[in-house]
Amino acid sequence: MTPDSIVNIGQQALLVLLMVSAPMLLAALAVGLLVSIFQAATQINEMTLSFIPKLVTVFLTMVVAGPWIMSTLIDYIRRLYTQIPGLIG
Repeated sequence: MTPDSIVNIGQQALLVLLMVSAPMLLAALAVGLLVSIFQAATQINEMTLSFIPKLVTVFLTMVVAGPWIMSTLIDYIRRLYTQIPGLIG
C-alpha cells in the first residue's frame, strides 16, 4: 500500500460521507431557516418549535432518500472490497 492509495481511499470515503449526509443536512437547514424566519416575525422564542420540525424533516428525508443512501454505501463498500487484492499485492 502506497501513501497515494491510502489518501485516495480517504478521499473516496469523505466524498461518500458528504453525498450521504447532504440530503438530511440540507433539509434540516432549510426547515431551520424557515422556522427561524417565522420565529423572528412572530417573536415566539420556543425551542421545541425549531426542534420538532427539523426532527420530522430529517426523518422524512431519511425515508425518501434511504434507498439511494443504501445503494451509494453498498457501491462504495463493493469498490473498496474489489480494490483489496490490488492494494495488498
